Amino acid sequence: MPRSDVSLDDLSSNASFDSDDDYRLAQEEWEESLQQLQQLLAVVLFPFLGKWLGRRWSHIVYARYLRLGLGKAFFLGK
Repeated sequence: MPRSDVSLDDLSSNASFDSDDDYRLAQEEWEESLQQLQQLLAVVLFPFLGKWLGRRWSHIVYARYLRLGLGKAFFLGK
């Protein structure tokens, strides 16, 4: 069995330091991932959703508009 000059105390102190660094690095990566997700929503999803809702709303409004009798005949006469 090979013998090591490193004591258990040295290993435990290094392990806690490494885990703190690993935790900090993981936290930074998590925050960066959240920022990227927010950018994705702001640049891609919200405009697409707004376009889709605008088109849906315009069809509903136009159908109501015609149902009330405000079509071409109302403005241009018969």
